[in-house]
Amino acid sequence: MTDTPLNIPSFRDLVAASARVGFLGFGGPAGQIALMHRVFVDEKKWIDEPRYLHALSYCTLLPGPEAQQLATYVGWLLHGVRGGLAAGLLFVLPGAVLVTALAWLYAAHGEAPWLEAAFWGVKAAVLALVAEALQRVGKRALKGRGDLVIAILAFVALAVFSAPFPLVILVAAGVGLAMSRSKPSVAREKKPAVGVGRTVRTTALWLAIWLIPLAAVVLVFGPDHWLSRVGEVFAALAAVTFGGAYAMLAWLQQQAVEVQGWLTTAQMIDGLGLAETTPGPLVLVNGFVGFMAGWNNGGWAWGLAGAAMALWQTFAPSFLYIFAGAPYAERLRQSPAATGLLRAVTAAVLGVIASLALWFALHVVFGSVTDVATPWGGKVGVPVWASFDPWALGLALAAGAALIRFHVNVVVVILACAGVGLARWAAGL
Repeated sequence: MTDTPLNIPSFRDLVAASARVGFLGFGGPAGQIALMHRVFVDEKKWIDEPRYLHALSYCTLLPGPEAQQLATYVGWLLHGVRGGLAAGLLFVLPGAVLVTALAWLYAAHGEAPWLEAAFWGVKAAVLALVAEALQRVGKRALKGRGDLVIAILAFVALAVFSAPFPLVILVAAGVGLAMSRSKPSVAREKKPAVGVGRTVRTTALWLAIWLIPLAAVVLVFGPDHWLSRVGEVFAALAAVTFGGAYAMLAWLQQQAVEVQGWLTTAQMIDGLGLAETTPGPLVLVNGFVGFMAGWNNGGWAWGLAGAAMALWQTFAPSFLYIFAGAPYAERLRQSPAATGLLRAVTAAVLGVIASLALWFALHVVFGSVTDVATPWGGKVGVPVWASFDPWALGLALAAGAALIRFHVNVVVVILACAGVGLARWAAGL
């Protein structure tokens, strides 16, 4: 079986489409993965669905922001390293600039009621985007009853039993590998071997690009300087946090608030709210944390330095993982065992997205959600029913109908929801 050829666009078209994804990438990983599928697979038809899902499965196995890595992977497939750089950077830059600007506004002027009102509306739109993502990704990722079972079990393991994400993915991979052995082998097209020397050079280059800024700061200011510590914390975060954005939040909360004291718990929650309602990956909250660390140590200029360091250490490693590892991942497409393994991982990822969607829905529709300990040692989010917000639910349902039933443009839906939020605030509701 041979691969479906890539439909290579011009580099200018890739840049334009990647910029569109970067500016419209609301909704966290679920919404962004669905948006990229809509743009790159459904609309542009530059890559086929199996290749997209294979890339998604590979990126899910990596530490760091999987949606940015997926954008980089698609860009690399279409235009090599420059395509990966364009797609990966444009995925992050719009949201990074916006989060940094909002962090300055937050630090300098405190809470702005009109901004909070607009974000209230955008959150409802984001919930609708996540629902649409579940529909789109689920329809394409579930190819049989076994995939559905894996997705459901992954959802239950995460949402009910608080199972570690790496364990869920590892078990799914094992199941997929076992299932692939029961299927007959198929003759596949052989691909040229990946050069080891080239891999070593690529790895060395991107390790240097990633870590030289941190080394320079440590050399100039010393290892105990707050900016050095920001770099060290986020470099470690990017290297060891598997499971996407939500998996790293507990660790980030502990380090940023309890260990380093860069900001308060309330500020951390506010930063997460900003990141959830801006385009780009949820881990853009790292830029907010870096800015607040700098702001509290010397004002806006140091805030910019802190945001830049946090964002660099968060996103630069993704280019290393893709440029060094994607050639090997592409060769794995020729392996029936690897195909079965990654198919099961993709199904498990759908369960992960569903658990994140439930978490997000509870926090949008209810003003207060309490974590309740379970007898088996996990935690389950239980909403405080008195905090139910019928306006948020109604707006989310309306936005969902606009997106899923009537296929209204994403930008129109987001702007309309923000406008409803502002109108509600102006009316004093």
